Amino acid sequence: MILPVHDLVRERITATLVRQYGLAADALPAIVIDYPPTRALGDLALPVAFELARRLRKAPRLIAEEIAGALGEIPGVSRVQATGGYLNLFLDRKAFLTGRLAAGTVGVAPRPRSQVVKTIVEHTAINPNKAAHIGHLRNSALGDTLVRTLRFRGVPVEVQNYIDDTGVQVADVVVGFRELERQDLAGIRAIAGSTRFDFYCWDLYARVADWYEEDKARLTTRLETLHAIERGGNETAEIAAFIADRIVRCHLKTMARMNVDYDLLSWEGDILHLHFWARTFEILKEKGAVFLQSEGRLAGCWVMRIDEEGGTADAAEEAGEDEDREKVIVRSNGTVTYVGKDMANQFWKFGVLGRDFHYRVFDRREDGTPIWATCREEVPGTPAHPPFGGAGAVFNVIDVRQSYLQKLLKQALVAIGHPLEAERSVHFSYEMVALTHNTARQLGYTLSDEDAARPFVEVSGRKGLGVKADDLLDVLTKKAGEEVAKRNPDLPPDEARRIAEGIAVAAVRYFMIRFSRGKLIAFDIDEALNFEGESGPYIQYAVVRANNIFQKLRDREEVGEAEFLSPLGSTPTEELDGGFEGHDLWALVLEAARLDEVAEQAVRTLEFSVLAKYAFGLAQTFNAFYHRFPILNEPRDDARRWRAAAVSYFRHQLTGALSLMGIPVPPRM
Repeated sequence: MILPVHDLVRERITATLVRQYGLAADALPAIVIDYPPTRALGDLALPVAFELARRLRKAPRLIAEEIAGALGEIPGVSRVQATGGYLNLFLDRKAFLTGRLAAGTVGVAPRPRSQVVKTIVEHTAINPNKAAHIGHLRNSALGDTLVRTLRFRGVPVEVQNYIDDTGVQVADVVVGFRELERQDLAGIRAIAGSTRFDFYCWDLYARVADWYEEDKARLTTRLETLHAIERGGNETAEIAAFIADRIVRCHLKTMARMNVDYDLLSWEGDILHLHFWARTFEILKEKGAVFLQSEGRLAGCWVMRIDEEGGTADAAEEAGEDEDREKVIVRSNGTVTYVGKDMANQFWKFGVLGRDFHYRVFDRREDGTPIWATCREEVPGTPAHPPFGGAGAVFNVIDVRQSYLQKLLKQALVAIGHPLEAERSVHFSYEMVALTHNTARQLGYTLSDEDAARPFVEVSGRKGLGVKADDLLDVLTKKAGEEVAKRNPDLPPDEARRIAEGIAVAAVRYFMIRFSRGKLIAFDIDEALNFEGESGPYIQYAVVRANNIFQKLRDREEVGEAEFLSPLGSTPTEELDGGFEGHDLWALVLEAARLDEVAEQAVRTLEFSVLAKYAFGLAQTFNAFYHRFPILNEPRDDARRWRAAAVSYFRHQLTGALSLMGIPVPPRM
């Protein structure tokens, strides 16, 4: 890890500037730390002298020389050199590498420099009416990577998955079962027990959409069903509850394939029945955040005036809101809009609602630990649950189309007197996922002339043109399995299958985060699975290759990794110092050490493509090193040991980078 070195250097530079020039510590420019273009020029480069030149009325070169002369010793730094106005620092290579090898673990990162607060990350939030689709894979990959990276940096995180069990999508499936298939609850239970229920509902949902198109008057059936679900205490509500429960269990299995996990499933129906919205409405009225419109087309509605300074006016216009920039929170018939329910949930997340759910164990993971869910009343015999809600920061991982809603949530928090919570209410947005023509064909689509004329194929679950997440994972697993079998014909089928599943996960998760989250992506199966290109499998293979070095060491010389590296303290350092073959070995070590720096940058910018690019670049650096510098066949003992040490550290760090992206390392590829 490199950030502890950065912190120490900044501390010593700051003290030197205060002492040397009499400058106030809080008036100093930011101490920026860069990396020289080659390791021969140094390991860290500080341009602080350029920042001070105008204030001190001296040439940057002279300032850098003065700082270098006054700096004194810095633990872990072998020397400081002023070069053309830069301060170039050379690290103590032996101490740096042996110290990190001795730590023995990856993932021990410094705590964030800002105040650490409990953080809620809500992601996935699939409507519980049908199977998960490819777009949900981007949401969950981004959300889960955010969770893992926050935890890596020492932030306590609570992972939530919002279940909209009272929404129109569930109502549509209820309508499908009752109106199209004439099924009651018993019949639906029988279907759920004899088929892949989320796939069955996927097709039924598309049929219902066609049924509505045939006769728009049928939409009254949807509305009646929706109201019955919201009221509860009737067969329609029971059917909806059963469908949602079964579909959510299917979703959890799908996401488990992606190594995605949750602490709490928060159900929208519980928000309604525990009167969270009623309390939220009271707070909004008390603070004057909403008012009853008495005239115009919104007469009788409770509305919130859009804060134009907050940038939501344009969003309101794009969303088709009225010219007065007023958002309906409660309709004239007394029903709350989805915005109101989301406000109630956001208030609860921050602990400003003054109410809480009851909790139940919804399911258990393979290790027996519970996955919790909200509920409406206390369940006897439920074990003690963790303290949910009451966060200091909230990330809502929702696609870019929900930007308007997320701005309203922030505005509502400000309006009720919680500006800090509004500032810490973060919409982690992302663009949608389409398919390349190649992938659409592989998944069985026949492209129309209109589709073929476009650069990518758009998908729509409502029209039955979506890509089920499990179908995609199955295709990827099959293709990866064929490659694994070709490379390892001796592997038992079950082991080959497990390896292929891990490669499929790497293919999807890496592809979903390697692009900027603001970029619409066209998923391509062959590109995602390319073992030689910028892909998750390519990075996995770099770690497997490194692991194989130490496996061969055990097989050939009957010596373990720790034993082989134990003499490093007394091993000559010419190889590490670049005396024989240059600085490639040290460059690999230093780049591997930047994992914590990259993780911090990814969280600070909420751009996890930088983590993906870093992992890919590190894998490339290792592969170039591997092909140029033999380890097992190197005749010089000191060179063998230092090269092995560099590979050992690289392997741990790249494994850590893959773990942040939720990607496993297979035993073979």
